[in-house]
Parts: sequence; C-alpha cells; structure tokens
Amino acid sequence: MTKLADVLVVGGGAAGLTAAAYCAKAGLKTLLAERASHTGGLVHSFEHRGFTFDAGIRALEDSGVIAPMLRSLGIDLPLVKNPVSIGIRDRWVRLEGDSCLRAYGDLFKSFFPEHAGEVDAILAEVTKVMRYMDVLYGIENPLFLERELKDPQYLAGTLLPWLIRYSVNIRKADRLDEPVQAYLRRFTQCEPLIDMICQHFFAETPTFFALSYFGLYLDYRYPLGGTGSLPQRLEAAVVRLGGEVRTNTCVLQVNPPEKTATLADGETIRYRKLIWAADQTSLYRALEQPLPEKARRQKELAERSRGIDSVLTLFLGTNLPPEQVRAICGAHAFYTPDTAGLSRLPVWQSLRCEGLDAVRAWLVSYLETTTFEISVPALRDPSLAPEGKTGLVVSTLLDYALVKWFDSAGEYAALKALATETILRVLGGSILPGLSQNVEFSLCSTPLTIERETGNREGAITGWAHTNRPNPAVHRFGAIKQAVNTGIPNVLQCGMWTFSPAGLPVSILTGKLAADAAASALKKRKGSA
Repeated sequence: MTKLADVLVVGGGAAGLTAAAYCAKAGLKTLLAERASHTGGLVHSFEHRGFTFDAGIRALEDSGVIAPMLRSLGIDLPLVKNPVSIGIRDRWVRLEGDSCLRAYGDLFKSFFPEHAGEVDAILAEVTKVMRYMDVLYGIENPLFLERELKDPQYLAGTLLPWLIRYSVNIRKADRLDEPVQAYLRRFTQCEPLIDMICQHFFAETPTFFALSYFGLYLDYRYPLGGTGSLPQRLEAAVVRLGGEVRTNTCVLQVNPPEKTATLADGETIRYRKLIWAADQTSLYRALEQPLPEKARRQKELAERSRGIDSVLTLFLGTNLPPEQVRAICGAHAFYTPDTAGLSRLPVWQSLRCEGLDAVRAWLVSYLETTTFEISVPALRDPSLAPEGKTGLVVSTLLDYALVKWFDSAGEYAALKALATETILRVLGGSILPGLSQNVEFSLCSTPLTIERETGNREGAITGWAHTNRPNPAVHRFGAIKQAVNTGIPNVLQCGMWTFSPAGLPVSILTGKLAADAAASALKKRKGSA
C-alpha cells in the first residue's frame, strides 16, 4: 500500500504536534506518525487508582510561545497559576511577588552567612539575566501572530522596537554560554553554596539558561486536567484542521531520493516534505545511504554524542490531606534536604571496581543530598486525586549510565527498591513526617523507563547533553531558524534534539519553524509549477 502526503511528520511530541497542526492549517495534506500508543512524548499524564500524575514535565513555561500558539490554533486550554517554592532543609521561600528574589537570597544567607556579599553578587547576575528575559520574552512571539503581522500599527509600534531591543539582548545572552558552575566561581569559592544554586540543573548548563530559571519559575502555568491536556488539545487541532494522526506507527526507513518512508507494517508513505520530530539518531538509522556531506557529518557527531541527564521519578498515591501538603511545600517545589552539596561525592564510576555495595552506598548518599522536584497535581486541579488524598510526583536527576550499569548486573529491580526506600526515608524524615505510613502505592520510573516509553536516547529529557564538544544542535538563539534544516533534500527537523538548550517552548517554536519552512517551500513549488 502507498499513501500520499504533502507532509509526513515523524514523532508526536509537542514539536511534532505543533508542526502537524500548522501544516494542516496551511492546507497541506498532513500525516503524523507516532511510535507510541499516545501522543505527547515527555508531555504526558496518566491515571492510576484514581490519581492523575504528570509523567513528563510538571508545568508549562509560557515564554511568550504557548499562549499565542494556543490562540492561533483555536485551542481552548485553561491554565492556572503554578506557584513554585524552593526549600533547603527546614526553610522555604515561595516565589511570589516583587520581594521573592530578596527572600531567595536571604535563604542562602541563612545557611552561608559568611558568604552574604557573594550571595548578593550572584543575585545581581540573576537580576541581569532576568532583565534580558524581560526583553526576549517581552512580547508574544511574533511567529504565532499571523493577524498582527498584517497590522502596520503593530509592526511599527510594537514589533520593530522589540526587534531592536531583542537584537541587542540576544547577543548579550549568547555570550553567557559558559557552564554555570564555572561562572559562579567568579563570585564565590564556596562549593556548597554553588551546589545549592545549581544541583538541580543539568551538567554544565549554560549560565544564561540556568540563571534565567528564576524568572521562568514565575512564568509557570498548569493546564487543568494535567500537562497531558496540552498534547490532547494539539492532537485534536491537527484532526480538526484536516490532518491525520496515527499512533502505534513506527517509521523504519526513509528514502530521500524517492521521497518515501516505509512503516513497520510495510506500508509506504510518499511525501513531498518530511519533518522529523523524534530522536535525531533514529533519523540517521532510518535513512538509506548515501547521505549528503552535511548530514553525514551530523550523523557521525550525533552517534558519538550523549543525551542530556535523565531523571528518576516516584509517583506516590498518599493519604496525606492536600492542605497539609500545601502548607509544607506548596503545589510545585524544589527541595534540598542537605546543604553538604553533591560536589563532595566522588563520581560513581570510580567506585565500580569496589563492587555493587560501594555503588549502592553512593546512590544512597546521592539521594540524601540531591535536590528533588516535588509536584502535587491536585493542588492545582483538585479533580486529579481522590477527595482528601494527595498524589505526589517526586523526581531527581540521575545518570542513565548508572541505571544501565545496575540493569546489566541484574539489579534493576533492586535499584528501584533502594531508590524508593531512600527517598521515602529522606522526605519522611524531613518535610513530610510519616510519609511512608501514608503511601497507598508507589511507582518508580527510571531513565530506562523514559527511553522505552518515548524512544529518547539514554532517556534524555531535553535533548543533547551540554557536555558534548561540539554540541550536535544549534545553540545560538539568533540561529534557531537554521536549526530545522538537516541538509537532506526535503527533510526538516524539529524538537528538543534540534536546538540546545531545549524545553517545551523551544520544541514548539522549532515545530512552527519547520512547518513554516515546509509550507513555504511547497507553495513556492506549486507557484512555479
């Protein structure tokens, strides 16, 4: 069987859904193929015994992208405020209001009073980055404002002044690409202080991306029904606009000269443009040789590069009353139980020669020291848990290679049991007394789970690791439009493997850019035919 499509989109995460929706909106015959049983990828919610949990991202950061995208596609998705709290040991800061940055600094000063001046210097850097962000995200992204772009008053009074400010500030932001830990050492030599600021970021996160997170926390919103409501609405929009969405559909081969893609069931899709929105290395596995020179070099770079850090997550159904949890940590928190800092621990690989027990002990120490992200869906939407009960999503960064090592030793189940026991003990002995006794059930997800469920290499959650030199993705904001080009005829790309550092707004943005590039090329071709 052969099916014809103007645009074939491979991958049904946020980027692929965005690309498919805008291609369909442009009047193109669009087919989206997703290997999993559902769309959404890392933006997904699931239900278990009456509790709804967010399996991927815990909230949406708008960044001037999500709201105009929803409006442009005619999607009604109610978003509520998502206040963030930051806790260290027994002290908390709620990030609300104009004084929250000062309170954030006071939190660090309370633990490191001898470094108060250094904290102030670091906060001045955070303030500087927030000013850049105020400009970069100062207006809704014009890429999604089709109607406004036809308005001369908007172009002259809003867009042009913003573009001037944007061009200046984007260069300043691009210069802040040094790993944040190294950058902060310009202001302090107190490694535990640096750890408290940085240890919930990925390894060698660029300074601008890391320090901008304080502003992003203030921009978080939560969709009613869970974060999975976003891909559900996007999928419905694709279909409403005339596109087709197929789940449980895997693309095995792509033949660019013939402009065909072969599915696992043997069906052939003949496309005019292909947009790859899945794991980038899977694209190169699917491509039939030979490749153009640019694509060949990118393939070699991708194959020797690593995905970014992954996460270990506990999904806990508890009898804890929602208001008790709200009073402790709020709806969305980042909590560090110990001020010793992760930098004091050796790298786990150095302990492998000492045997399994040594690595187990390292994992326990890591979980006693690391920063946890704690999300409570029912505190933003009460329908997401049974009345009087609370579902908790507790996660922390964890090395894929560590989990793979346990798995290779036949200790995967033991790893999950040890992690679950340790996290319940740490949180129960600090902010949530009696947690273990109030847990109805627990589910443990590891980097291997994410790799299996999403197809993302090494369970990566935002694309390529910052430790790659060079990085396989475009990583200058001013060049993001170029990121969708693969160098392969009629093949574009989008999603978290396309631009670094990634995230939901960037994935959506690249999806729109890929759709626009496809639509523009096909319209030009039609006009010259």
